[in-house]
Amino acid sequence: MEGKRLREAMLTLFKVNGPSHLREPFMASRGFRRVRLDEMTSEEFATIAKKDPVVIIPVGALEEHGRHLPLGADVIQPLHVVDEVARRTNAFVAPAIPYGVCTTTRPYPGTVSVSVDALKGFVRDVLADFVRNGVRRVMILSGHAGREHMMALRAAAQEVVDEGTGLRATVLSDYDIIYASQGILPEGDGHAGAGETSRIMTARPDLVKGKSPAGKNEIPPYAIVSDPRKYWSGVTGDPSKASKALGEKLDDLVIGELVKLVEELRRRA
Repeated sequence: MEGKRLREAMLTLFKVNGPSHLREPFMASRGFRRVRLDEMTSEEFATIAKKDPVVIIPVGALEEHGRHLPLGADVIQPLHVVDEVARRTNAFVAPAIPYGVCTTTRPYPGTVSVSVDALKGFVRDVLADFVRNGVRRVMILSGHAGREHMMALRAAAQEVVDEGTGLRATVLSDYDIIYASQGILPEGDGHAGAGETSRIMTARPDLVKGKSPAGKNEIPPYAIVSDPRKYWSGVTGDPSKASKALGEKLDDLVIGELVKLVEELRRRA
Protein backbone atom coordinates (compact mmCIF):
# COMPACT_ATOMS: atom_id res chain seq x y z
CA MET A 1 0.00 0.00 0.00
CA GLU A 2 2.86 2.40 0.85
CA GLY A 3 4.46 1.66 -2.53
CA LYS A 4 1.18 2.42 -4.32
CA ARG A 5 0.86 5.78 -2.55
CA LEU A 6 4.44 6.66 -3.49
CA ARG A 7 3.80 5.88 -7.15
CA GLU A 8 0.64 8.02 -7.09
CA ALA A 9 2.60 10.91 -5.57
CA MET A 10 5.22 10.65 -8.32
CA LEU A 11 2.49 10.72 -10.96
CA THR A 12 1.05 13.86 -9.36
CA LEU A 13 4.44 15.58 -9.52
CA PHE A 14 4.59 15.20 -13.30
CA LYS A 15 1.01 16.32 -13.97
CA VAL A 16 0.91 19.29 -16.38
CA ASN A 17 -1.83 21.49 -17.77
CA GLY A 18 -1.41 20.53 -21.42
CA PRO A 19 -4.00 18.67 -23.48
CA SER A 20 -4.63 15.25 -21.93
CA HIS A 21 -4.89 13.56 -25.33
CA LEU A 22 -1.30 14.64 -26.09
CA ARG A 23 0.43 13.57 -22.88
CA GLU A 24 2.31 10.30 -22.65
CA PRO A 25 2.11 8.18 -19.48
CA PHE A 26 4.72 8.96 -16.87
CA MET A 27 7.63 6.50 -16.90
CA ALA A 28 9.62 6.33 -13.67
CA SER A 29 12.76 5.37 -15.58
CA ARG A 30 12.69 8.70 -17.39
CA GLY A 31 12.86 10.66 -14.15
CA PHE A 32 11.01 13.82 -13.23
CA ARG A 33 11.65 17.15 -14.97
CA ARG A 34 10.01 20.26 -13.63
CA VAL A 35 9.14 22.74 -16.41
CA ARG A 36 7.55 25.67 -14.49
CA LEU A 37 10.11 28.19 -13.27
CA ASP A 38 7.91 29.39 -10.42
CA GLU A 39 7.89 25.87 -8.98
CA MET A 40 11.70 25.69 -8.83
CA THR A 41 14.08 26.66 -6.07
CA SER A 42 16.76 29.26 -6.66
CA GLU A 43 19.40 26.52 -6.84
CA GLU A 44 17.38 24.54 -9.39
CA PHE A 45 17.05 27.65 -11.55
CA ALA A 46 20.80 28.34 -11.31
CA THR A 47 21.51 24.82 -12.53
CA ILE A 48 19.33 25.06 -15.64
CA ALA A 49 20.54 28.60 -16.43
CA LYS A 50 24.03 27.20 -16.97
CA LYS A 51 22.72 24.95 -19.76
CA ASP A 52 21.55 27.70 -22.16
CA PRO A 53 17.84 26.90 -21.77
CA VAL A 54 14.88 28.10 -23.79
CA VAL A 55 12.26 29.82 -21.63
CA ILE A 56 8.71 30.43 -22.83
CA ILE A 57 6.80 33.41 -21.41
CA PRO A 58 3.02 33.12 -21.92
CA VAL A 59 1.16 36.42 -22.26
CA GLY A 60 -2.57 36.99 -22.18
CA ALA A 61 -5.16 39.68 -21.60
CA LEU A 62 -8.20 40.26 -19.43
CA GLU A 63 -10.93 41.17 -21.90
CA GLU A 64 -14.46 40.55 -23.13
CA HIS A 65 -15.01 37.41 -25.18
CA GLY A 66 -18.70 37.56 -25.99
CA ARG A 67 -21.38 36.47 -23.55
CA HIS A 68 -20.13 32.90 -23.38
CA LEU A 69 -16.35 32.88 -22.84
CA PRO A 70 -14.32 33.94 -19.78
CA LEU A 71 -12.40 37.20 -19.59
CA GLY A 72 -9.17 35.22 -19.25
CA ALA A 73 -9.56 33.27 -22.50
CA ASP A 74 -6.38 34.77 -23.94
CA VAL A 75 -4.20 33.43 -21.14
CA ILE A 76 -6.05 30.12 -20.75
CA GLN A 77 -5.29 29.13 -24.35
CA PRO A 78 -1.48 29.44 -24.35
CA LEU A 79 -1.24 27.95 -20.86
CA HIS A 80 -3.18 24.93 -22.07
CA VAL A 81 -0.54 24.03 -24.67
CA VAL A 82 2.73 25.43 -23.33
CA ASP A 83 3.58 22.64 -20.89
CA GLU A 84 3.34 20.08 -23.69
CA VAL A 85 5.63 22.19 -25.88
CA ALA A 86 8.12 22.45 -23.01
CA ARG A 87 7.96 18.71 -22.39
CA ARG A 88 8.65 17.87 -26.02
CA THR A 89 11.50 20.35 -26.40
CA ASN A 90 13.12 20.42 -22.94
CA ALA A 91 12.18 24.09 -22.64
CA PHE A 92 10.93 25.82 -19.49
CA VAL A 93 7.85 27.93 -18.77
CA ALA A 94 7.91 31.28 -16.97
CA PRO A 95 4.89 32.64 -15.07
CA ALA A 96 2.31 34.17 -17.39
CA ILE A 97 1.78 37.89 -17.88
CA PRO A 98 -2.02 38.13 -17.62
CA TYR A 99 -2.65 41.70 -18.84
CA GLY A 100 -2.28 43.18 -22.30
CA VAL A 101 -3.17 46.06 -24.59
CA CYS A 102 -6.88 45.92 -25.49
CA THR A 103 -8.47 48.48 -27.80
CA THR A 104 -11.61 47.23 -29.53
CA THR A 105 -12.86 45.37 -26.45
CA ARG A 106 -12.06 48.12 -23.96
CA PRO A 107 -15.62 49.55 -23.64
CA TYR A 108 -16.96 46.18 -22.50
CA PRO A 109 -17.24 45.40 -18.76
CA GLY A 110 -14.34 43.38 -17.42
CA THR A 111 -11.76 44.41 -19.99
CA VAL A 112 -8.70 45.69 -18.11
CA SER A 113 -6.10 47.11 -20.48
CA VAL A 114 -2.62 48.52 -20.01
CA SER A 115 -0.94 51.04 -22.28
CA VAL A 116 1.49 50.11 -25.04
CA ASP A 117 4.28 51.85 -23.14
CA ALA A 118 3.45 50.05 -19.89
CA LEU A 119 3.43 46.59 -21.50
CA LYS A 120 6.55 47.33 -23.53
CA GLY A 121 8.43 48.60 -20.47
CA PHE A 122 7.37 45.71 -18.25
CA VAL A 123 8.25 43.02 -20.80
CA ARG A 124 11.52 44.76 -21.58
CA ASP A 125 12.48 44.66 -17.89
CA VAL A 126 11.50 40.99 -17.59
CA LEU A 127 13.60 40.06 -20.63
CA ALA A 128 16.58 42.08 -19.45
CA ASP A 129 16.49 40.39 -16.06
CA PHE A 130 16.24 36.94 -17.60
CA VAL A 131 19.43 37.80 -19.49
CA ARG A 132 21.01 38.97 -16.23
CA ASN A 133 20.17 35.55 -14.81
CA GLY A 134 21.85 33.76 -17.70
CA VAL A 135 18.79 33.00 -19.83
CA ARG A 136 19.38 34.22 -23.39
CA ARG A 137 16.81 32.27 -25.41
CA VAL A 138 13.24 33.39 -24.80
CA MET A 139 9.98 32.82 -26.64
CA ILE A 140 7.09 35.17 -25.90
CA LEU A 141 3.83 33.37 -26.69
CA SER A 142 0.73 35.56 -26.58
CA GLY A 143 -2.83 34.31 -26.59
CA HIS A 144 -3.95 37.87 -27.36
CA ALA A 145 -3.19 38.94 -30.91
CA GLY A 146 -4.19 42.63 -30.96
CA ARG A 147 -2.01 44.76 -33.21
CA GLU A 148 -0.88 47.27 -30.58
CA HIS A 149 -0.37 44.49 -28.05
CA MET A 150 1.92 42.50 -30.34
CA MET A 151 3.73 45.68 -31.35
CA ALA A 152 4.57 46.33 -27.68
CA LEU A 153 5.87 42.79 -27.17
CA ARG A 154 8.04 42.87 -30.28
CA ALA A 155 9.39 46.36 -29.50
CA ALA A 156 10.35 45.24 -25.98
CA ALA A 157 12.29 42.26 -27.29
CA GLN A 158 13.94 44.35 -30.02
CA GLU A 159 15.21 46.88 -27.48
CA VAL A 160 16.90 44.19 -25.39
CA VAL A 161 18.39 42.57 -28.50
CA ASP A 162 19.68 45.92 -29.80
CA GLU A 163 21.47 46.58 -26.52
CA GLY A 164 23.89 43.79 -27.36
CA THR A 165 22.79 41.58 -24.47
CA GLY A 166 22.99 38.37 -26.46
CA LEU A 167 19.26 37.78 -26.20
CA ARG A 168 17.75 35.51 -28.85
CA ALA A 169 14.00 36.06 -28.94
CA THR A 170 10.95 34.76 -30.76
CA VAL A 171 7.69 36.71 -30.35
CA LEU A 172 4.34 35.48 -31.67
CA SER A 173 0.71 34.81 -30.92
CA ASP A 174 -0.65 31.29 -31.17
CA TYR A 175 -3.20 32.81 -33.54
CA ASP A 176 -0.40 33.76 -35.93
CA ILE A 177 -0.07 30.01 -36.42
CA ILE A 178 -3.80 29.34 -36.65
CA TYR A 179 -4.62 32.15 -39.08
CA ALA A 180 -1.69 31.15 -41.31
CA SER A 181 -3.24 27.71 -41.75
CA GLN A 182 -5.77 28.13 -44.54
CA GLY A 183 -9.14 26.44 -44.20
CA ILE A 184 -8.88 25.28 -40.59
CA LEU A 185 -11.33 27.92 -39.32
CA PRO A 186 -14.74 28.84 -40.73
CA GLU A 187 -14.77 31.81 -43.09
CA GLY A 188 -14.61 35.14 -41.26
CA ASP A 189 -13.90 33.59 -37.87
CA GLY A 190 -12.14 35.68 -35.23
CA HIS A 191 -12.53 37.02 -31.69
CA ALA A 192 -14.71 34.74 -29.51
CA GLY A 193 -15.81 32.87 -32.62
CA ALA A 194 -15.71 29.16 -33.43
CA GLY A 195 -11.93 28.84 -33.03
CA GLU A 196 -11.57 30.46 -29.63
CA THR A 197 -14.75 28.84 -28.34
CA SER A 198 -13.49 25.42 -29.46
CA ARG A 199 -10.16 25.89 -27.71
CA ILE A 200 -11.81 26.95 -24.44
CA MET A 201 -14.19 23.99 -24.76
CA THR A 202 -11.07 21.82 -24.85
CA ALA A 203 -9.08 23.60 -22.14
CA ARG A 204 -11.81 24.69 -19.69
CA PRO A 205 -15.24 23.43 -20.75
CA ASP A 206 -16.59 24.45 -17.33
CA LEU A 207 -16.07 28.10 -18.28
CA VAL A 208 -18.06 28.02 -21.55
CA LYS A 209 -21.53 29.43 -20.90
CA GLY A 210 -23.63 28.56 -23.91
CA LYS A 211 -22.99 30.35 -27.20
CA SER A 212 -23.16 34.01 -28.18
CA PRO A 213 -24.93 35.01 -31.40
CA ALA A 214 -22.77 35.18 -34.50
CA GLY A 215 -21.19 38.58 -35.12
CA LYS A 216 -19.09 40.59 -37.53
CA ASN A 217 -16.67 43.44 -36.91
CA GLU A 218 -18.00 46.30 -39.03
CA ILE A 219 -15.77 49.12 -37.83
CA PRO A 220 -14.95 51.07 -41.01
CA PRO A 221 -11.49 50.35 -42.43
CA TYR A 222 -8.74 52.47 -40.80
CA ALA A 223 -11.32 54.26 -38.62
CA ILE A 224 -10.60 55.41 -35.07
CA VAL A 225 -13.90 55.24 -33.17
CA SER A 226 -14.90 56.25 -29.64
CA ASP A 227 -17.16 53.27 -29.01
CA PRO A 228 -16.59 50.07 -31.05
CA ARG A 229 -19.85 48.64 -29.69
CA LYS A 230 -21.73 50.69 -32.27
CA TYR A 231 -20.13 48.54 -34.97
CA TRP A 232 -19.40 45.23 -33.25
CA SER A 233 -21.15 42.88 -30.83
CA GLY A 234 -17.91 41.62 -29.27
CA VAL A 235 -17.92 38.43 -31.34
CA THR A 236 -16.42 37.82 -34.76
CA GLY A 237 -17.67 34.63 -36.38
CA ASP A 238 -20.19 32.03 -35.29
CA PRO A 239 -19.55 30.34 -31.93
CA SER A 240 -22.25 27.76 -32.70
CA LYS A 241 -19.77 26.13 -35.11
CA ALA A 242 -17.39 25.37 -32.24
CA SER A 243 -16.58 21.83 -31.15
CA LYS A 244 -14.13 20.06 -28.89
CA ALA A 245 -12.81 18.23 -31.94
CA LEU A 246 -11.94 21.54 -33.61
CA GLY A 247 -10.32 22.73 -30.37
CA GLU A 248 -8.10 19.66 -30.23
CA LYS A 249 -7.20 20.08 -33.89
CA LEU A 250 -6.19 23.70 -33.32
CA ASP A 251 -4.17 22.80 -30.22
CA ASP A 252 -2.36 20.03 -32.13
CA LEU A 253 -1.49 22.52 -34.87
CA VAL A 254 -0.23 25.14 -32.42
CA ILE A 255 1.85 22.65 -30.43
CA GLY A 256 3.45 21.18 -33.53
CA GLU A 257 4.48 24.57 -34.90
CA LEU A 258 5.67 25.85 -31.53
CA VAL A 259 7.90 22.80 -31.14
CA LYS A 260 9.56 23.69 -34.47
CA LEU A 261 9.98 27.31 -33.40
CA VAL A 262 11.51 26.39 -30.05
CA GLU A 263 13.98 24.08 -31.78
CA GLU A 264 14.91 26.88 -34.20
CA LEU A 265 15.40 29.26 -31.28
CA ARG A 266 17.66 26.73 -29.58
CA ARG A 267 19.83 26.37 -32.70
CA ARG A 268 20.03 30.09 -33.45
CA ALA A 269 23.56 31.44 -33.25
